Amino acid sequence: MSAQTHNESSKDDHGKGSDETGRPVTFIVNAREHTTSAKTMPFEQVVALAFPDTPSGPNVLFTVSYRRGQGNKPEGSLLAGDSVKVKDGMVFVVSATDKS
Repeated sequence: MSAQTHNESSKDDHGKGSDETGRPVTFIVNAREHTTSAKTMPFEQVVALAFPDTPSGPNVLFTVSYRRGQGNKPEGSLLAGDSVKVKDGMVFVVSATDKS
């Protein structure tokens, strides 16, 4: 009889650490995964990621909310012109409304 040995190696590529280094950060926009090396994410870019074919019209408004953000502001909402520090695993929810 011979004994078989198996060397198991597992990589733990846990995205720990902060995004302050500018290295790639993975985040979610409307259930789709995206990656950036930017430290902040502006409202306009989040909307563009959520709606590549941005709905247009004078009455179209966007609402952006996020969760799992940076420690001092883990959740909130963005207004046009705002930006937020992006963190690995951060989740953005963007909705478009057409007010009547």
